[in-house]
Amino acid sequence: MFQFSMCSQKGTRMRDTVLLYLGILWLSQHFSGVHSLKCKCDLCPDKNYICETDGYCFTTTFETKTGGIEHQYRCLEKDLTIPINNPLLCNVKNSPLDHTFVMECCNSEDFCNAHLSPVLMKRSAEPSLWNLSSFEIMVIIVAPTALICALTIAYYFCRTSKQSRGGLHHHLQHGEDSIEAPDHPILKGVSLKHMIEMTTSGSGSGLPLLVQRSIARQIQLVESIGQGRFGEVWRGRWRGENVAVKIFSSREERSWFREAEIYQTVMLRHENILGFIAADNKDNGTWTQLWLITDYHEHGSLFDFLDRNVMDTSGMIRMALSIATGLAHLHMDIMGTQGKPAIAHRDLKSKNILVKSNGTCAIGDLGLAVRHDVTTDTVDIPLNNRVGTKRYMAPEVLDETMNVYQFDSFKRADVYALGLIFWEISTRCNVGGIYDEYNLPFYDAVPPDPTIEEMRRVVCIEKQRPNIPNRWQSCEALHVMSKLMKECWYHNATARLTALRIKKTLSNYRASEELKM
Repeated sequence: MFQFSMCSQKGTRMRDTVLLYLGILWLSQHFSGVHSLKCKCDLCPDKNYICETDGYCFTTTFETKTGGIEHQYRCLEKDLTIPINNPLLCNVKNSPLDHTFVMECCNSEDFCNAHLSPVLMKRSAEPSLWNLSSFEIMVIIVAPTALICALTIAYYFCRTSKQSRGGLHHHLQHGEDSIEAPDHPILKGVSLKHMIEMTTSGSGSGLPLLVQRSIARQIQLVESIGQGRFGEVWRGRWRGENVAVKIFSSREERSWFREAEIYQTVMLRHENILGFIAADNKDNGTWTQLWLITDYHEHGSLFDFLDRNVMDTSGMIRMALSIATGLAHLHMDIMGTQGKPAIAHRDLKSKNILVKSNGTCAIGDLGLAVRHDVTTDTVDIPLNNRVGTKRYMAPEVLDETMNVYQFDSFKRADVYALGLIFWEISTRCNVGGIYDEYNLPFYDAVPPDPTIEEMRRVVCIEKQRPNIPNRWQSCEALHVMSKLMKECWYHNATARLTALRIKKTLSNYRASEELKM
């Protein structure tokens, strides 16, 4: 029984290693030139599920973590096969690995791998590594080693060639050498959006870690665009594309790790959630920097946008609806093997929302977010010393009466903050040339940096809320917004609307207005 367990674990580790190498091989050939042999490719939707190679087509059969059986169809480059005429990877058979992973190759005709269907061996009662022949053991040991050597040599010659043509490129800041210049990336001709769509396979869980690190070390920092308690934000460039680089100080490592962890939650990617690209820790020789790389939005935060701009009623509704949609997606629990846990933000405010070029918004800064574990009905509260922004704290948070063991409590606190954000947006709605100056909620009741005690007095004891002008009642759009915000900031948390209900209300109003046009 002990031998069976050891053999199974080794087979699983070897299978994962081979799959990783095959993924690297596929990426290297997928973005290269035109080849002669056409193969079926399950990761090439942009090329009609066809890849081309001068080597082999292959099909793999493997056992998933849940015990299911899946197949993969790819290309294997001739230059990266050892030996060229009879690759070792195509001869991994009759070994313990065959219980969880098997691979067959062909090059007889185009799409020949579409007809291959490798079959996993049935497990024997007591499999043992000692029962293998010398040749089988040699194949198991030599194949991964030879493949690593081939990839290392290929990378060395590739990098040497690049250096001889143009020399090493450097980051604009912090003095760290860039592995590849933005104008000469490893993955030529591939945009960030396309790469994310290709490599996440619809899971929305982010790029593979090795790809994240490669991207992070190709970025040039251009200009500082913001600063906060965590560190600073820079505008960077990768292959001519703008990206936002959030640089955490080393003392904020927990916040950096938590935010990267939340952003890579399966199925989180959404048009109204700030797009995550990569996370990496970078050592410049003096100190370690913690980078979080996301989509860049030139309008900046909602706070900055509202301070500089006003909008009409349709722009106000579009902006409010996008924020409610993003929050509803965060709060939603998607069931299934590729499901998403419900997430509460815990620091929702105008400075943590980005304005996109089309006037909609994306929610960012998930460093304080908590997730709900449905199976145990528990909340995973992050282990860091940060607290939310006091100005946007719900009454139950300020007076410490919130049940932190019930996930719905965190969602209701988010909705309270959403009501305050709706008030900020509404004050900048231009109706007949009349609008208000931009101010933060409770600007007339507390100082610029209020304490918990000051906010508790205003919100919990005096039960004040931001002022709603009487003129808003004469405009249907502002009347809808004012009604929603009132139902968001009820003192009784259980009486507040849900993010999904708010989304539906705004969506229905916008649809009715479009019908009138």
